[in-house]
Amino acid sequence: MGGRSDLAAVYRRLRRRFGHQGWWPGRTRLEIILGAILTQSAAWTNVERAIANLRRAGMLRLGRLRRASAFRLASLVRPSGYFRQKAKKIRAFLRFLEHEFAGSLDRMARVSAATLRPRLLGVFGIGPETADSILLYAFGRPVFVVDAYTRRVLARHGWLPADAPYEDVRAWFESRLPRSVPLWNDFHAQFVRLGKDFCAKRSPRCAGCPLRKLLPGGAPRAL
Repeated sequence: MGGRSDLAAVYRRLRRRFGHQGWWPGRTRLEIILGAILTQSAAWTNVERAIANLRRAGMLRLGRLRRASAFRLASLVRPSGYFRQKAKKIRAFLRFLEHEFAGSLDRMARVSAATLRPRLLGVFGIGPETADSILLYAFGRPVFVVDAYTRRVLARHGWLPADAPYEDVRAWFESRLPRSVPLWNDFHAQFVRLGKDFCAKRSPRCAGCPLRKLLPGGAPRAL
């Protein structure tokens, strides 16, 4: 694939088919951050159940969340899977927030993405995809989020190797798109929708896929 015009055409095809995705679902910065951690190795429907548990327990407030025991927190996020590890990751983020920003998400929001990203990556349980989801969706920073759906689509179309490093894939998008938070937000969400509806890991449903004409030879590529 070439430059901006080609990638813009991909986005237009997806947007025409699926419409605006309104992603990331979350009422507050804190809820979005928790969702970014809980969605690791989990279906979003299960993450929604975990967040609903937190909401019913009044835990979507920083003060209540900080005071929750590890056992209590793990029991609430259980639907998301790997619940003990995810409780540890949430508590690690809360310690980071308290230590680095006096417990204030507003203070964190004032830090540049270039400064905040490496600091987030130093927190237990926060890898590149989670950090970028927090930056883009919770703080509105222009960082393109790369996930498994995105990689799968790129590889099947021969645009990038399946094993391309995360940072290379992110840079590939960011160098070919206008620097726009709303665009990068919805473009990532379009890939998620495409992956769920058509570009499955096994037995992709290429018939009717809005990007089918862009496949090499018009046929799906094996990964």
